[in-house]
Amino acid sequence: MVASTESPAPAIEIGLRDHREFEGLAHEAAAQRANVRVAAEALAPIATEHQLVITHGNGPQVGLLALQAAAGPRDGCYPLDILDAESEGMIGDLIELELRNVAPRGYQIATLLTHVLVNADDPAFNAPTKPIGPTYDEARSHEISELHGWTIAKDGQHWRRVVPSPRPMTILQTSVIARLIEAGVMVICAGGGGIPVTRLASGALVGVEAVVDKDMASALLALELGADHLLLLTDVPGVYLDWNDSPGRLIATAPPGTLDHRTFASGSMGPKLEAANFFAGATHKRASIGHLDDAEAIINGDAGTTIDASTQELSLRS
Repeated sequence: MVASTESPAPAIEIGLRDHREFEGLAHEAAAQRANVRVAAEALAPIATEHQLVITHGNGPQVGLLALQAAAGPRDGCYPLDILDAESEGMIGDLIELELRNVAPRGYQIATLLTHVLVNADDPAFNAPTKPIGPTYDEARSHEISELHGWTIAKDGQHWRRVVPSPRPMTILQTSVIARLIEAGVMVICAGGGGIPVTRLASGALVGVEAVVDKDMASALLALELGADHLLLLTDVPGVYLDWNDSPGRLIATAPPGTLDHRTFASGSMGPKLEAANFFAGATHKRASIGHLDDAEAIINGDAGTTIDASTQELSLRS
């Protein structure tokens, strides 16, 4: 990647706040616009010193679109790959618009629909684990499952629809994204993990019924682009050794693989740690997890949790 100044160029994934209670599209749109505005204001100062590539999640939104499609006419019930594309465009539009409102005049920004190649034989297709959409109580979850034939699983204290989440193999638009970066464009791409596709024996590409994990897709994109730093930004300060304790012990740095992602929550911190370990281990560059508001401090090493191959042992923030 080409940095806009002498500073390194990070790839940034932002996690929009998850509005889990479905209260209608108007509420959802207004809430997401407000959340995106906060994210844009946090990222704008960084964009003056770094060339950014931005990704984002889509779990609540793609689940909402699936509910709307299921409630409509039968011929309007689109598969998940189409809904992934819809949500990527919808959220990308919100992010791009708000970034344009806070970026310097003339700053170039582009949102790109992104296809992610997955293996049609990935075992994830037979074991749905990715939560999407709103939460339900147990009784309502059974009703939803019977009504739509969806797989429902417990997510914390509630229940949510879960769908297959195959591992991303490659980002098909990497070369296009790289050319935009070289032209000085801030690219918003691979939203919601991108649009999952597989390749047939004939060589043709087809969409599949799945939602790719956004964290791993972001890490793979950062790897393929040669990003200097992967930032996984969310609504917590970083990774804690003892999350349930108060106060918990916030990890400052750790070598790749020191923190086993399987011992952390599978619906939140676990995937972020897996992605950070993957990127830092494969590139010997930094991968950081932390609060969106601390993005600049995380880049400078003053906040968040950073997985770094140059670090010899785990350290805590005082």
